[in-house]
Amino acid sequence: MNKKIVAVALVFSLPFTVAAFPHGQCDADGHRANRIEHLTKNLDLTAEQRTRLEDIFKEQKDKSKIIHEQIHARMQEVLTPEQMAKLDEMKKQRHQKWRKKCEEALNNQKASKPMK
Repeated sequence: MNKKIVAVALVFSLPFTVAAFPHGQCDADGHRANRIEHLTKNLDLTAEQRTRLEDIFKEQKDKSKIIHEQIHARMQEVLTPEQMAKLDEMKKQRHQKWRKKCEEALNNQKASKPMK
């Protein structure tokens, strides 16, 4: 049971992969904006459709945040304070590793683009 809770928490806390940010954004807000732009362009969305999709994505983000907080609270009921501290450190290290990979990928994209 404990392993399942930890696994679920890790899945919800994993940052997006570098591939999720192909337009030079290493954060979730940039990713959401790019997703809306991509859908607007490729699906020829109306202004109303765009607004409604933005609302849907924001609602989903809010729901995900609530779920993440609930999982974290339940994990605190199961894990010791030392285990929670270790888990927090693992998350921090994973985020730093992800950030570094994302920034490296962006630098590689910039380097590989032909100069105008």
